[in-house]
Amino acid sequence: MSGVAPDHLAALYAESDDPWDFRQSPYEQEKFRATCAALPRPRYRSVLELGCGNGELARHIATRCESYTGVDAVETALDAARRAVPQGRFVRAYLPAPLPGGDHDLILLSEILYFLDAPGIRDLAEQIDRRWPEADLICVSWLGPSGNSLQGHEALDLYRDATPRAFRCLRPGPDYRIDIAEAAR
Repeated sequence: MSGVAPDHLAALYAESDDPWDFRQSPYEQEKFRATCAALPRPRYRSVLELGCGNGELARHIATRCESYTGVDAVETALDAARRAVPQGRFVRAYLPAPLPGGDHDLILLSEILYFLDAPGIRDLAEQIDRRWPEADLICVSWLGPSGNSLQGHEALDLYRDATPRAFRCLRPGPDYRIDIAEAAR
């Protein structure tokens, strides 16, 4: 992730493989349910989640797909994700590195964009558009202070400006928002 250094990401997981309390937080669990409810299709062939963290969103999404691939920069997070979704495929990558292959029809960007910088967001959008133009794309954005140089609204705006996809907001806030760009069918 070109906006935040790898050692900063590793430090987030230094004391726990669940630094944001994804497993227990009612707020996080509600957000995962809302993300699943936002999916326009009941089933997907193949899902790619960038910034999968410890796999707690993957646990919710994996039941709706034949194949799940999660990408994260932190091995501690990936180890937890592998335990959460043993049937998933997990890849360590520091974005916007080249993304893993697959015939993905859903791309998840859940609270990941503000970890990048503007050039990294543009590169990521270009990769996704070039490789998976027919995939549905879900962006979940935290609207509070991110602690990074980009905030949620700002990072989402940069992504939307970098892609020809038409987004619509399914949940406008106040604490997070969910936006989707559906593939033409």
